[in-house]
Amino acid sequence: MSVLVGHETRLLVQGITGREGAFHTGACRDYGTRVVAGVTPGKGGQEVAGVPVFDTAREAVRATGANTSLVFVPPRFAADAIAEAVDAGLDLVVSITENVPTQDMVRVVRARPPGGTRILGPNCPGAISPNRAKVGIMPGFIHREGAVGVVSRSGTLTYEAVHQLSRRGIGQSTCVGIGGDPVIGTSFVDVLELFAADDETEAVVLIGEIGGSAEEEAADFIRREMTKPVVGFIAGQTAPPGRRMGHAGAIVMGGKGTAAEKMEALRSAGVHVVESPADIGAMMESALPGS
Repeated sequence: MSVLVGHETRLLVQGITGREGAFHTGACRDYGTRVVAGVTPGKGGQEVAGVPVFDTAREAVRATGANTSLVFVPPRFAADAIAEAVDAGLDLVVSITENVPTQDMVRVVRARPPGGTRILGPNCPGAISPNRAKVGIMPGFIHREGAVGVVSRSGTLTYEAVHQLSRRGIGQSTCVGIGGDPVIGTSFVDVLELFAADDETEAVVLIGEIGGSAEEEAADFIRREMTKPVVGFIAGQTAPPGRRMGHAGAIVMGGKGTAAEKMEALRSAGVHVVESPADIGAMMESALPGS
């Protein structure tokens, strides 16, 4: 089975009437995702490519049974859109929006009820279960259905890893971009727990970055709980201390969060760590059960 998104996904798009929202609504629908509604305040009653638009997420859920949201709302309003989706009782909210103010995300994450809506992102590419559902901005054609889960802080490196896997005939169960901001709604550990419990996921690719402690926490979980092979890569191995590299959370401060520390933590947990992203596919091919 897939995790987070699949045949059961009924998607609403917040910000559907904007350029990016409209474009990716079409791309998700063309991939096979059931897009049932859109939300743009003040534009209820319209349609975008045959998808009905509502003024609020709650109205959209009542009318269509939507259970997942994809957020294409400008940064200053994105946290409120996420909070609205949480209040509407959706199972999953995926925020593509970049540059959401950190204080806004702290407020939303703290206010989320325990065991309530799962928030993916912000500043993430989304999630895809090949041949089942795409909720995000990733190029669907590079994915193929299979048994390797992918979880990453980097969208671009996720695509690179998936392309390598697919070219080697290694399919994916679900690929999840958790986002590269300092405050995000879903962690590596959260996704690893899902993959560990998924009977159809036989191995995992984990792509991390410098900054923070998410990779070290993932290593601790892998050491204690994971019985499936994990291939890991850490981006930012040559990044100078104190300079943000790419994502807002990718910065080494006070000598903490370096690539070397993260790679050592993962290796000590039994992860097959590669030095270059170009080696992810080959390493996974050798790490898969029965190889």
